[in-house]
Amino acid sequence: MFDSSRFMRIIRYAPKAAVPVVIAIGFTAGTSLFGQLPAAQEIASQMTMGWNTGNSLEPPGGETSWGNPKIDQELIDAVAEAGFNVIRIPVAWDSHADPNTHQITPSWLARVQEVVDYCFENNLWVILNCHWDGGWLENNVNASSQESVNEKQESYWTQIAEWFIDYDEHLLFAGANEPNVDNAAQMTVLMTYHQTFVDAVRATGGNNASRVLVIQGPSTDIDKTVNLMSAWPADVIENRLMAEVHYYTPWQFCGMTQDETWGKMAWFWGKDYHSAAHPDRNATYGEESAVDLNFRKMKTKFVDKGIPVILGEYGVVKRLSLTGDDLALHIASREHYYRTVTGSMVRHGLVPVYWDAGYIGNNTMTLFNRNDGSVYDQAALDALMEGYTSATSVRRSRQPGRGSAPFAVTAVSQPGSAFAEIRLQSAAAGRADIMVFNVLGQIVADLGEFRISAGRNRVQWNTSGLAAGMYLIQVWTGEHAMTAKTLLVR
Repeated sequence: MFDSSRFMRIIRYAPKAAVPVVIAIGFTAGTSLFGQLPAAQEIASQMTMGWNTGNSLEPPGGETSWGNPKIDQELIDAVAEAGFNVIRIPVAWDSHADPNTHQITPSWLARVQEVVDYCFENNLWVILNCHWDGGWLENNVNASSQESVNEKQESYWTQIAEWFIDYDEHLLFAGANEPNVDNAAQMTVLMTYHQTFVDAVRATGGNNASRVLVIQGPSTDIDKTVNLMSAWPADVIENRLMAEVHYYTPWQFCGMTQDETWGKMAWFWGKDYHSAAHPDRNATYGEESAVDLNFRKMKTKFVDKGIPVILGEYGVVKRLSLTGDDLALHIASREHYYRTVTGSMVRHGLVPVYWDAGYIGNNTMTLFNRNDGSVYDQAALDALMEGYTSATSVRRSRQPGRGSAPFAVTAVSQPGSAFAEIRLQSAAAGRADIMVFNVLGQIVADLGEFRISAGRNRVQWNTSGLAAGMYLIQVWTGEHAMTAKTLLVR
């Protein structure tokens, strides 16, 4: 039987058109309203910057139990206006379900839907997940809990998928948050949780038969994901899965809020932002060169194989307890981190999604005031967007406060040759990361990191399989980025 209320929701949440559209539809018995949704790569190519509604819908005690007001349309409008087009919504489900039947309270599903609808009003991409929620899944990745966790996983995702079955491709589901995994045995168990998630969603049919789903790496840690995630969930449809990792490296700088016996807080990050007065508060690992290395691992493991990667959380606490020159240097290094890390994510084909927990005060990562939607930390917001722009703009660029990029880039190709030569004239020796993009902003070649000498440098670019036309060569030294156009001839 045709469900008119379901049809009206499809019409309401279709993407906004630039001009009025009149649609005439005829129905016959057995006609399906559901077409196949776009593939993961197509969706990822349309995602820019993302933002988390952190500490709102995922507290087990309810939406306001961790101090944030209820999410409203004004907040989501402000986030969209600031330039974000992806919203990740962490959600608690187990805390809002009957412990015996695992039935989720309908009023809670309706509230989550309301927040999703705020995002759809702005044509945003939405990643709806199953968050920590007391650790029922992520703290129980073990053989003894496997059966009970899978039972809940199947029940919850069947209900969630059925509730949102009419929503279009702008809604993605993510099966977990940060599942704690340290070894191959736990990884095997985690894969059953992922498979249950995929199977439960697909079994509901409709748009869920082709909806993009997001699969978390072990502990959403890059190295664990590279070393332990040797398998991938089976799916009945191709190219509808994305991977997810998180990034708080180095933790002593990003998230540590008190000294421990095993280490001390780092207040400063980046080779040009170290403190001479407090050398013991400078980051000792995970700085500029490590950033590209880490994200290249994700590019090699997933992106190069056609699997998009969501960088679902990242951020740095703002240490407002510091004062004077220490506070100024800390804030400058924090903004440098945002520019550097965000730019590297984008250059390596990852989708950045910033973590914002709404808390205002010392050790905050907050960008927006949850009470009125106003921007709370404009400088941090600007740094994030500058990082994104540095990786996507077709122009010669430099970071604010720096001199002109001390190198020049050209490329030469010859008809009939499978190689083009990238020529880099540098004022000083160092290291450079070189990537090539097509005019759509998609990476077509990651040439890796090179040692460069002062003077002229030449790098060979294998152009086999690429069509003739315009390409963009970006060289990144960690301090400077330059993008140069080149015409590939055949």
